[in-house]
Amino acid sequence: MQTIIVPLIPQLPDLIHTSSSNASWALTITLLVGAVATPIAGRLGDMYGKRRVMIGNMVSVAVGSAICAVSTALLPFLLGRALQGVGIGTIAVGISILRDIVPANRLGSSVGAMSASLGVGGALGLPFAAVIAEQISWHALFWISAATAVAGGIGLRLCVPESKERSGGRFDVIGAVGLTAVLTFVLLPVSKGAEWGWAEPFTLGLFAAFVVAAVIWWRWERRATNPLIDLDVLTSKPIMLTNIASIATGFAFYASQMAPIQLLMAPTETPGGVGMTMVMASLVLMPMGLVMFGFSYVSAWLTDRRGARISLAFGGLVIGAGYVVFLLALVGPWTVNWLSILLSGAFVGAGLGLAYSAMPALIMQVVPTSQTGEANGVNALMRAIGTSTSTAVVGMLLTASTVSTSTRSGTVVTPTISAYSATVLVCLAVCVVAFLSSMAIPRHTALVVDDVAC
Repeated sequence: MQTIIVPLIPQLPDLIHTSSSNASWALTITLLVGAVATPIAGRLGDMYGKRRVMIGNMVSVAVGSAICAVSTALLPFLLGRALQGVGIGTIAVGISILRDIVPANRLGSSVGAMSASLGVGGALGLPFAAVIAEQISWHALFWISAATAVAGGIGLRLCVPESKERSGGRFDVIGAVGLTAVLTFVLLPVSKGAEWGWAEPFTLGLFAAFVVAAVIWWRWERRATNPLIDLDVLTSKPIMLTNIASIATGFAFYASQMAPIQLLMAPTETPGGVGMTMVMASLVLMPMGLVMFGFSYVSAWLTDRRGARISLAFGGLVIGAGYVVFLLALVGPWTVNWLSILLSGAFVGAGLGLAYSAMPALIMQVVPTSQTGEANGVNALMRAIGTSTSTAVVGMLLTASTVSTSTRSGTVVTPTISAYSATVLVCLAVCVVAFLSSMAIPRHTALVVDDVAC
């Protein structure tokens, strides 16, 4: 749902009869709604049943996809994309339900596979969307998405038992509204700041509103009887450090999608340009998601032997190795081509598989079963904050230094090699943050089962 829209972006203004700036909201609104819906879905799953919430997510994706499929105007299309964004909460709730229904000896590998499925879906989304949109129609793309969501909902109903754990209590409506405001006020200017202008009054006003809303929301959650998010758990050292590493890893993940595809699709006359079509470029990036999925099982093996903190830290190092390969292709003895980008992506995918699988394992070591969904939802939110920050920072870096090149199809403006190099250096710094945060997690954390520390 996050990446299927990417191949349509150039044609989207004509398809839904709007401007390019308005069409870009088709990406932004899914990110915003997904970020807001994820922790809320986790809390609702703890209270009312995780399978029930996951089926609700699939219904939302199916309805949203159908709306997009029949839309020819901006507003209904954005409504459909927003409903698709609700489905992003499925990952966090799915990880949480595994703790209730999977035998202990298979929990690590199961959680790793579920967590890594995010990368597989993102990797497959680009070539899938490009082929369907080119060979059939863009409407068919969303009808297929709707059918897939329906199939997912039916599969959940037939095959997945409902979790017996219930946290009880009343849903914190005020906390949910406050969290929505806080995330909107921060993610919106972060994702659109480069387009609006970072020093513009509206952008600065949103950041100021974020600070005010965050303070009010924090005080409410501290005093609420049944808070949406347990701030004592959120601010505990293991959870806080895991979430910092999650933000950093999410940043590195999205940057590995943004920068390489621009080089792959840039004309060969431009600096570093490979000259591929969208479909071919997507196929080069696709193995990254498959490697990510495979290394989720390596992460489970490493976690069993060395602990989840080591898996998370090692994941940060391996992602960094992928960016070193990318940097050597840009400014070193190698050449920027599809093979060097494929190799870089393989390293990044391996590191993501290690890290993304270790995060929920760390979370579940220190939270009671009744708060698993909530804690995993917040952790998924941290990854979303990392990806949205990456969108803003990488976009700013790649547009800060550009060059105009005359090609057979006209003059093309692309980022310079120095802009790509600066992006890679920032990503390497982020990988260091992920590694250091992981290593700072206490070596021995209490394993909490049914609210009893063992």
